[in-house]
Amino acid sequence: MITLKKIKIILFLILGCLSLAIGVLGTVLPVLPGGPFYLFAAFCFARSSKRFDNWFRNTSLYKRYVEAFLQKKGMTRREKIRINVIADFFVILSILYVDILLVKVLLLSLALYKHYYFIRKIKTIAPSH
Repeated sequence: MITLKKIKIILFLILGCLSLAIGVLGTVLPVLPGGPFYLFAAFCFARSSKRFDNWFRNTSLYKRYVEAFLQKKGMTRREKIRINVIADFFVILSILYVDILLVKVLLLSLALYKHYYFIRKIKTIAPSH
């Protein structure tokens, strides 16, 4: 018999796997942020299974994208610049490709907000050597 606890575990496991998959896509596609999806995957795996939680915590994705946020470190200037340059390239490409003015304005607005967020909201830390 399937209990409510088992359903909850299965649901968190499915959500964790989906979030991890979207996070991986976000790592490859600069217009989709990967970090928040990795954070949500960590949350879901922690509530679903010790085995999945331990597995995810030992992946390079977790160590690279989640640990810094969990420790409230922030990002280095180089990481911020790299992410913004890649994302801006695709935003500019999209603006040039799309013929709908509203979409162009929306893309430009999102790009400007992204820069505001990276400059004002994410702490800049010194690189660890």
